[in-house]
Amino acid sequence: MLSTFAMSHPWGPPFVGGFGLFFLLIPLFWIAVIVLVATLGRRRWRRTWAAQGGHPGFGGWTAGTSAESTLAERFAQGDIDEVEYRARLEVIRANASPRQR
Repeated sequence: MLSTFAMSHPWGPPFVGGFGLFFLLIPLFWIAVIVLVATLGRRRWRRTWAAQGGHPGFGGWTAGTSAESTLAERFAQGDIDEVEYRARLEVIRANASPRQR
């Protein structure tokens, strides 16, 4: 009796015709949508986070800022004099990209 019901179903027997394999595509579609939303959300979050400076332990500082702070520390410790500090600072700022300024 069950086989008679399956054969008389308006869409045909399961996985043979009609909607058959379409039911496998529905979960794949939603998985793709979730992955897409998660990827776009993560990219937006990382861009916003990087624009706000981020955390230095996770690469939030730019190379120019890090170099300037290192140079300032060396000057404060007396490793370099004021003339050398100003000369190196000028080189760092001249080579920094507009995004790092």
